[in-house]
Amino acid sequence: MSQQMSSSRAIGLIAKREFTVQVMKKSFVISNVIILAVIIGGIIAYSIFSGGDDEERDVVGVVGDSSIASVLEQTGTAVGSPVEVREISDADTARADVESGDVAVALVPGSAGAYTAITDSELEGTLRAVVEGSVQTQATDTALAAQGVDQNALAAAVSQATVTVEAIDPPDPEAGQRVALSLAAVFVLYAQIIGFGMYVAMGVVEEKSSRVVELLLSTVRPLQLLWGKIIGIGAVGILQLALYGAAGVGAGLATGTLTVTGTAITVFASTLGWFVLGFAFFAVLYAAGGSMVSRQEDVNSTTMPLLLLIMAMFFSAFYSVGDPESTLSNVLSWIPPFSAVMMPLRIAAGVAPVYQVVGTVLIMAATTAALAVVAAKIYQRSILRIGKTVTWKEAFAR
Repeated sequence: MSQQMSSSRAIGLIAKREFTVQVMKKSFVISNVIILAVIIGGIIAYSIFSGGDDEERDVVGVVGDSSIASVLEQTGTAVGSPVEVREISDADTARADVESGDVAVALVPGSAGAYTAITDSELEGTLRAVVEGSVQTQATDTALAAQGVDQNALAAAVSQATVTVEAIDPPDPEAGQRVALSLAAVFVLYAQIIGFGMYVAMGVVEEKSSRVVELLLSTVRPLQLLWGKIIGIGAVGILQLALYGAAGVGAGLATGTLTVTGTAITVFASTLGWFVLGFAFFAVLYAAGGSMVSRQEDVNSTTMPLLLLIMAMFFSAFYSVGDPESTLSNVLSWIPPFSAVMMPLRIAAGVAPVYQVVGTVLIMAATTAALAVVAAKIYQRSILRIGKTVTWKEAFAR
């Protein structure tokens, strides 16, 4: 037990050192302040310039008789294309307003309830339906009034004749926000896993090339150094990701850009959780790759396969954003390390059942644990070999 406590303490001290070194760097602080400002400022700017809930309406001018104005407004609202009605003094003014673009169409009353519609080119689409429907409704109401029909009783009887829509597969009104959250989660995970994976590799190489690792290994074991570095740098990644997520979700909810509160918080939490799993998966491999070289410029030669795998993961995720329920997305969600980006995407889209979330987490954790054993052996065999790059064949050799 004392040996275990000693090992835990050694890992904890190394992790604390790595965490402190990273967060105390001026470049880290400045870059994160800038990124947070960009995230918050970008969301605020989007909420201001996206137009909010303002609805662009066609302007319909009415000359003289304004009794049709309310009919136009009611008809436009009923067909889902609200219009703004403006009174115009005479036909000449109406023509001038149409030519200047102040109104889309102007109605000039004629005889027997007829109207002339003045337009710049032609009257078509929904606006034509609103105008013609309003004129016909106005004429019908006038004729019924002339016949002594009780308009209120008629309106009450007609209002009961409604159509109830029962959709088998109703559209998701929050689909756009879910897609945006999916893209954000995928992009952030991509940047964080690559960035902090390389931090691990570069840190290993830096200690190896400066011979600091030899001093460290005189007091701690190689595996303690390995896991201390991974945990310390991983903690920095979680902190940074938490700051970005809290800033983005907070600003989005505060400005009304995000309205899917539960989904946003769930995506935030799942992104943090899957970053831990994805980072752990690649961090042990990046540490092994870094231990195989003695110069930082040689890191790419041993970590390039990892970069290609990460790119394959995220290209697959971006391809699946439009259809998170596809067979490809579902299958890749079960395969480590693809599950690290596929599952946050599916969770954001609301298509990930609980059993899949639990199952993929267990598979990813088990795979990472098995991989860590192999990577640790490579690290132990390579960390003290100064000079030429250790090949993968040599690293795997007994």
